[in-house]
Amino acid sequence: MVGKGLDLSVIAELFFYAAVTMVPTALPLSILLASLMTFGNLGERVELTAMKASGISLFKIMRPLIILIVAVATGAFFFQNDILPVAQTKMWTLMFSIRQKSPEVEIPEKSFYNQLNGMNLYVAHKDRESGRLDSVIVYDTSRGMDKARIIMADSGRISFTEDKSRVRIQLYQGEMYEDFRDNFMGSSTSRYLPFRRENFEEKIAYIAYDANFNRMDDSLMRQQYIGKNIAELRSSIDSINHRVDSIRNITSTEIKERMYVDVPYYETRYVDHQPIRVARTEVNHAPYDLDSVFNSPRPDSYRSYVNGALNKARRAKNEFEFKSLALDEDQKNLRRHQIEMHKKFTLSLACLVFFFIGAPLGAIIKKGGLGMPLIISVMLFIVYFIFDNSGYKMARDGKTDVIAGIWLSTFVMLPLGIFFTYKAVGDTTMFDFDAYRRAWRNLRRRLGHHYDDERTFVLKEVVMDDVVPEEAIEIIDTTRNKLNDYKKLRGKLFNVAGVLKAYTEKKRLRQMLAELTSYLSNTRSHHVIAMLNALPTLIYPKTVGSLDNILTQLRSFYETEQQK
Repeated sequence: MVGKGLDLSVIAELFFYAAVTMVPTALPLSILLASLMTFGNLGERVELTAMKASGISLFKIMRPLIILIVAVATGAFFFQNDILPVAQTKMWTLMFSIRQKSPEVEIPEKSFYNQLNGMNLYVAHKDRESGRLDSVIVYDTSRGMDKARIIMADSGRISFTEDKSRVRIQLYQGEMYEDFRDNFMGSSTSRYLPFRRENFEEKIAYIAYDANFNRMDDSLMRQQYIGKNIAELRSSIDSINHRVDSIRNITSTEIKERMYVDVPYYETRYVDHQPIRVARTEVNHAPYDLDSVFNSPRPDSYRSYVNGALNKARRAKNEFEFKSLALDEDQKNLRRHQIEMHKKFTLSLACLVFFFIGAPLGAIIKKGGLGMPLIISVMLFIVYFIFDNSGYKMARDGKTDVIAGIWLSTFVMLPLGIFFTYKAVGDTTMFDFDAYRRAWRNLRRRLGHHYDDERTFVLKEVVMDDVVPEEAIEIIDTTRNKLNDYKKLRGKLFNVAGVLKAYTEKKRLRQMLAELTSYLSNTRSHHVIAMLNALPTLIYPKTVGSLDNILTQLRSFYETEQQK
């Protein structure tokens, strides 16, 4: 559309029809997102749990929305059958009309411009403010290459006529050369040909150039598969099938009945003195001796026989290849009609499938808003779009059956809807991340890691053994030394021995941290308790720095206590 000089109303009309054709893609995604957000909000606000606690099943909760989605799916079917063909016809007719509109004349510098009918224009320099063209060369081939005219001018200008039906080229200070080859009475191959040379001060030429926007008739596009409803598609499919079957029968009959080595396919027999044409069942003459062709006394005769046979075979091959191309085109057109007819039903079923994916999934994850539902919706829709687009291309190219290709995405997403609905009815915890955290902690406890994700030290009311600053500093220093040894091993993890040693040091460091926290938990200081609770429970590269920092603060605290 760039450079076409279109009105804003034409662009807005094209965008409107394009937006209507996007409904089959956007509607399933919007239903998925809306159902996820709705049931996610109900689950997040515990409203879904309250309704289930009152004895209301999930299907009963979903019943009003199921009725609504069935109505939407029914409307989607009628949209696909009645509205979408009209919108697609209007959009593609408008698109082809825009494509055929001549672009604005934009003459480049130091390059030939060939967008004018029968004209090649060269401009050395162009003044964009005044529109002046310098050193202009025009090759006029509108009357044919044998009648070409060459115009060279010092300067010129280009403009449109008022009705924008022609281009006006105004040239100054130039020469024109014209050939008279067809008017010469002598031979066309003569050495001397007359021509005309003209010097001019000013010369004006007009070139047919329709710069207006002409809207095409949409009757041609309405006859294509994109502009037909189900009844018209079925009628077209029947007629194309009949034509394909006729071409196949005719071609197979021609191949079968073609005469080979001068033996006709049919022979005439007489039954009750009446001639009957029947298929030949056997050859009555002796077989041909092909070696005699090559043993001919004339050395060039066998070459002519072979060349004649090759030419005959090539002609037959080209004839049947041409017919096969016509048959392939009909089969391609047939597949496109079948695809368009099946797509009338896929949208309705996709709306139902995506609702039964989104609603149970929202009830499971219990997250509303636009965050988690939007991410899950986009991920599921990308999977749906990949399978839908792949199946469409395979069906269009004939690599798979049309039904299998067009319904592939539905066959993939339907089991997901059944699975999520089954899990939601059973109150599954498959998306309960707290349950996964509890399972992870239980697993680590079984492996000997007896600590939780957070430390929960509190100030003891009664302390039997007070913390001695000297002993506390000694334990802290020992732990810090072990931490430094572990940090040195982090860069040597590219061999088995380094990995095993790092694991051993890490296990020893955990034990020393457990001893340190157990001893310092007898403190009478709220500050020390806060620092103990801030100690990371897991040791990995991101927590090494904070662990070292807290140990340094604990040592400074007990140094101060020691001085007191």
